Amino acid sequence: MKLAVVILNWNGKQLLEQFLPSVVNYSKEADIYVADNASTDDSIAFLQQKYPEVKLIQNTINGGYAKGYNDALKDVEADVFCLLNSDIEVSEHWLTPIISEFESNPETAIIQPKILDFKNKSHFEYAGAAGGFIDKYGYAYCRGRIFDTIEKDYNQYNDTVPVFWASGACFFIRKSDFAVLNGFDETYFAHFEEIDLCWRAFNAGCSTKYVGTSTVYHVGGATLSAINPKKTYLNFRNSLFTITKNAHGFLFNILFFRLVLDGIAGLKFLFHFKGLHFLAILKAHFSFYKNLPRLLKQRKQLPKKKNYYETKSIVWSYFIKKRHTF
Repeated sequence: MKLAVVILNWNGKQLLEQFLPSVVNYSKEADIYVADNASTDDSIAFLQQKYPEVKLIQNTINGGYAKGYNDALKDVEADVFCLLNSDIEVSEHWLTPIISEFESNPETAIIQPKILDFKNKSHFEYAGAAGGFIDKYGYAYCRGRIFDTIEKDYNQYNDTVPVFWASGACFFIRKSDFAVLNGFDETYFAHFEEIDLCWRAFNAGCSTKYVGTSTVYHVGGATLSAINPKKTYLNFRNSLFTITKNAHGFLFNILFFRLVLDGIAGLKFLFHFKGLHFLAILKAHFSFYKNLPRLLKQRKQLPKKKNYYETKSIVWSYFIKKRHTF
């Protein structure tokens, strides 16, 4: 099986200096690529001088995560792609259990490893942790991370299990499945596009797995910090896009309750004097309304929807019932 590790870069020379060595040292089973999203720093010169063995793909524009990978992967010959954030440190033998799972189970389309926090390696990392799920109203949560509660890793998730979504921070997918699913939705730019892809894969009958015997360490927020209102905007907008396209059931009811919950979240931001984040949610909703006709058209074209949630409302479970761990 031919594997390609593809790192998307935008003005990230410092991240490449820090994290590329572990990828090069511990990924002998794979070809390594850096897909550059029209950087204006000296990332390309650095790669050409220090890592001539790393294959370089130069995208003509910064189309974000979604378009960046869609464009770059057209030039990558492999059976399996690993889409790896530039702020991830990998561990020795990290690819061995991933390759074994793909080779042993042809129905497995997508895989995520265990993702721990680079700054606090005894704990899971927010973006993906030990594999993702979603509730009826499109709120994403993980084994090891629900909202802002992060679990310590004491090997409780050293298993291989089906999950609903895999983190885009370290996202393995068969090339054939990526092609059948038409890649990422480029209107997302960044954030939630991997959940949308996994949801479309789920509705199409593909399997997503978490492999806890493979470990990587993620900085998180290195390219767009959680305190940045743009991240709030993209997360709320793209979540609504994803529900509309993929959710099973009576869509009006799902969206109505989700929009109400978003309003409560916006008020919480306002009460904590985070007015820019409140405005980001408003902006996200207006963008959603503008795009609704297009999304409804996509919904009709995508595969038949299947029941997708195990927890009806993670908001209710977490804030009312006080269940803070998976």
